Amino acid sequence: MYKQLVKTKEKRAVFGWVMFDWAAQPYFTLVTTFFFGPYFVASLAPDPVTGQAWWGYATSAAGLTIAFLSPVLGAISDVTGPRKPWILFFSTFLVLASAALWFTEPGVPGSIGIALVAFAIGLIGVEFATVFTNAMMPSLVPPERLGRLSGLGWATGFAGGLICLFIVLAFFTSSAETGQTMLGFAPWFGLDPETFEDARATGPFSAVWYLIFIIPLLLFTPDTERNLSLPGLRFALRTGLVDLRTTLSEIDSHQNIVRFLITRMIYADGLVALFAFGGVYAASVFGWGITELGMFGILLTITGLIGSLIGGRLDDIIGPKPVIQIALVILVLSTLAVLSVDRDTIFFVIPVDGDAVAGSGPFSTLPEKVYMGLGAIIGFAAGPVQAASRTLLVRLAPREKMTQFFGLFALSGKVTSFAGPMLVGLVTAFSGSQRVGISVVLAFFVAGIVGLVLVEVPTTET
Repeated sequence: MYKQLVKTKEKRAVFGWVMFDWAAQPYFTLVTTFFFGPYFVASLAPDPVTGQAWWGYATSAAGLTIAFLSPVLGAISDVTGPRKPWILFFSTFLVLASAALWFTEPGVPGSIGIALVAFAIGLIGVEFATVFTNAMMPSLVPPERLGRLSGLGWATGFAGGLICLFIVLAFFTSSAETGQTMLGFAPWFGLDPETFEDARATGPFSAVWYLIFIIPLLLFTPDTERNLSLPGLRFALRTGLVDLRTTLSEIDSHQNIVRFLITRMIYADGLVALFAFGGVYAASVFGWGITELGMFGILLTITGLIGSLIGGRLDDIIGPKPVIQIALVILVLSTLAVLSVDRDTIFFVIPVDGDAVAGSGPFSTLPEKVYMGLGAIIGFAAGPVQAASRTLLVRLAPREKMTQFFGLFALSGKVTSFAGPMLVGLVTAFSGSQRVGISVVLAFFVAGIVGLVLVEVPTTET
């Protein structure tokens, strides 16, 4: 009876933890990648090239903030104990900023500024909350099941994103010709596509979704006990900073982790840039509207879910490092192929008819179909890269400093994340070509593959 009770509590704890990915994913799926981001670039900004550059700068600003504050906050959390108060605090950033995206109607003074600032604040909130949630992993399952736990979390996030995409397409977005959604309904809440209310509504929708589905984590997942010996927050801040300084001063004894964090810094930046601009690129090249982008997002989400589950299993069998390396090779090849496709050409040199026949529906041209297929492959590979990365850190980092190292992990994912989107923005602006701008992500993936060769994975738990 006692064993059964313990097992039930463990299942509830894991359920609550994986539901964080479910709760947070709509911000990345709906706002960053497939709806609000493309809306900003294509319809709110003065022109697509300028919009892509500005979107890159906003992502960069958020990335810099996340990079430099995450290790500090992680160190403080390791000293004070509980992570849930931090998760709640930064959740308010995400919720309020997401709701503010509604107030970004084209032509209204201040809309562009609101969009960029709110997007950056929301990104800061969700990324900081993720730092503290990730640090809970070692206390939930034994080491031999970490891969499946991380893969399940990413897969659950993709499933949440998939459902959100379906809801938006089925009930929010409508055709300009018929005024009806994909399922033949009038848009919920009377959303007007003429003022892009369907795209703007993805912000408040993401906020409400997060508020509902963060509850299982708060109720069922156990937290670290508070350190009652600390006299106050100011002392905790000072102690946390001293502890972080000590860790950094002893960095020579953590060279293996440093090599991994630097490598992860590089390839994570490539992923950030790729997903920030993948939908934007498709919207500009093929003229895809919100419905086509949503359907594209559903496809990537399904393949990402499948890839995360398979990658999680492989992680526990062959280890996280080989999983990341294989996935990065797939990303290099598929991204290169994506850049070879435009309205009139596939694989750079093969000319095709890029004009859709009237009434033939979305994705009716060969370039669009090829782009869809390559996007599905990217989605399949991206899930394992992210899931196995946090598993690898758990295997490398000291448990007593887990949040601190996940703060450094967030730093490694964000300290150059400003560089990736900024490089895309700058190269796009100077070259006048979105294809040339996005091509910089290839260098990040290749460097990641090379860097992982130098990372040694222990055979037993650190």
